[in-house]
This record gives sequence, C-alpha cells and structure tokens, in this order.
Amino acid sequence: MNNEKRRIILERLREDNPNPQTELNWSSPFELLIAVLLSAQATDVSVNKATDKLYPIANTPETILALGVDGLKQYIKTIGLFNSKAENTIKTCKMLIDLHGSQVPEDRAALEALPGVGRKTANVVLNTAFGWPTIAVDTHIYRVSNRTKLAMGKTVDDVEQKLLKVIPKEFKLDVHHWLILHGRYTCVARKPRCGSCIIEDLCEFSDKTEY
Repeated sequence: MNNEKRRIILERLREDNPNPQTELNWSSPFELLIAVLLSAQATDVSVNKATDKLYPIANTPETILALGVDGLKQYIKTIGLFNSKAENTIKTCKMLIDLHGSQVPEDRAALEALPGVGRKTANVVLNTAFGWPTIAVDTHIYRVSNRTKLAMGKTVDDVEQKLLKVIPKEFKLDVHHWLILHGRYTCVARKPRCGSCIIEDLCEFSDKTEY
C-alpha cells in the first residue's frame, strides 16, 4: 500500500470519528491503567460492568490494596482470568504506592515493570491518559493492519513498528482508536462487513464480502 492511499484511509476515519475515545470507562490515569490491565482477553463491556461496581468503592491504589486479592475478586470474577488479574492488580497497587507516590508513572519502562502490564497496556495508558503518539496493537489492530495492508507484519510488535513508521504524525494520537473500533465493528474477524465499510474501495483485502 502506498502512502497516498494510507493518508486517504486515515482522513476518512478521522472524518467519520474526529474525536475517538476508548470504550473503557475511566476518570483518572489509575482507573484507566486498571481497566486496561483487566481487559486482556476480555471485552471492554465486561470490564466496564466490573469497574462500574468497583470504582465507586475503590479507585485508588490504597483503596484497592485494602480490598486484598479475595476482596477484589468479588468485583472482577465475571472477567476472564480474574484470579491472575486480581493478583497482578494488588501487586501493581503496592508498587505504585511504594515506588511512585501512588501515581501512574508517565514512563514506559516504569509502566512495563508493573505486574500484568505489558507493552500494549503501557502504550494505551501513555496514549490515552498522557497524550503520547503511541500505537497499541491488539488482535483487532493486528488483523485490520494486515488485512487492509495498511501495515503488514508477522507479529504485533512488527505491526506496531510498521504503523509508527508509515502513519503521518498528525494521525498518530488517534489511529489506535480508529483501528480498534474498525476491527471491533466493521472489519470483524470471521466475516468482515466490507459492504458497509467506509474504506472498502481503498482496502487491499482480496476476499471482500458484499455485506
């Protein structure tokens, strides 16, 4: 795919959704961090249902730590992998208190050092909470980037690096949100909805559907 076509794709996505937002509910960098940590292999809808009950009770490192692992599990037990996520969340809260003055660090290495926080989670927090032009690549973005040929790669890291290279600066802040929403609702895994896609004529996917 050439750069001119990429730019038109991004311009269309921006025109369709000029101020894209994550579908996770959050009101502080800490709430976002925990929500993203909980969202691994789970839907945003399931995470929001849990945090909508959790955050009115506990939404700081101190208050969640006070719940303990077993107490936290009662709020997140409907989310996949909740046992390990509860353990990681409690450990993360303790590290934030002990090492970062209870604040979410605006630093990639410090974020990735937190239990349960990998590169993708760090990218989401840096982008969404702090406005960094990072691109977090999840399964949706990996699929859309490869399927459309916007940025092809064999791994999520490959796709991230390719996107960072080919996406113009003006789009980098929002492209993560555009691509994840496109993959979630239009360019879905089993049968993409090409017939209702705003970039169908620019996409280089060879097996397009009419729907």
